[in-house]
Amino acid sequence: MKLISEEITEVQFVTEASDSGKKSHFIEGVFLQSDIRNRNGRMYPYDTLSREVGKYSENYIQKGRALGELGHPDGPTVNLERVSHIVTSLYPDGANIMGEARILDTPMGKIVRNLMDEGCKLGVSSRGMGSLTEKNGAKYVNSDFYLAAAADIVADPSAPNAFVQGIMEGKEWVWNNGSLIEAHVAKLKEKFDVKEHTRMKSSLKFCVIATGEFDGYVAEPRACEWDIAAGHAILKHSGGSVTDFENNEILYGKKDFQNPSLILKSKKLISHG
Repeated sequence: MKLISEEITEVQFVTEASDSGKKSHFIEGVFLQSDIRNRNGRMYPYDTLSREVGKYSENYIQKGRALGELGHPDGPTVNLERVSHIVTSLYPDGANIMGEARILDTPMGKIVRNLMDEGCKLGVSSRGMGSLTEKNGAKYVNSDFYLAAAADIVADPSAPNAFVQGIMEGKEWVWNNGSLIEAHVAKLKEKFDVKEHTRMKSSLKFCVIATGEFDGYVAEPRACEWDIAAGHAILKHSGGSVTDFENNEILYGKKDFQNPSLILKSKKLISHG
């Protein structure tokens, strides 16, 4: 399966002021389109899209979980550190799916608000998982499609298609025990013959791998440099290692401070190849 993204520029960024003078910021307009060949050459059958919009509304919007990010996420899950808004409604209007979202008072939401107040032009990008079939000069989205995020806010809605596809569709994803994980992660788990998987928060992962209690950890790109720096130092001092999926050393001081993919290995795992 591939991560499928679509960008829409026909949305309005609206600012409303209350009696107290406090501003509220919103997005409204076309979030998704069906039965039309879009600029990425893809076609969403109406039945497939409307089915997923219904599920998304029930499982996310109605439960206050329809969060969106600022920027181009490279996976189907929501990174809470980058959340900027919450989708409040999705509804059909012919072949279009109209949407509304409220900008939140989060660090990323504040950036969006400032950009809106300064008159910057922004767009929205949807995320979904599914496969494609090429026919009649278009890439048809198959019935296995599901909507992961109705709208992320992006700064480059006019970017060339190749740029967008390079970011959003460069990774394969697989189902694993009811959840989606990057195919590269799945292959690494198979390579290292992982028998047990334990969820663990924060930099504690680095510490238990440094002590030898656990052997390793793999993750798709997420979080920021300051989230791993201290743990990285501890693990490296113990004889372990922290690299990306291509076995490159993790560097710091990047322009966006974002972490790449990560592989944490204990000294024992390194010695076993």
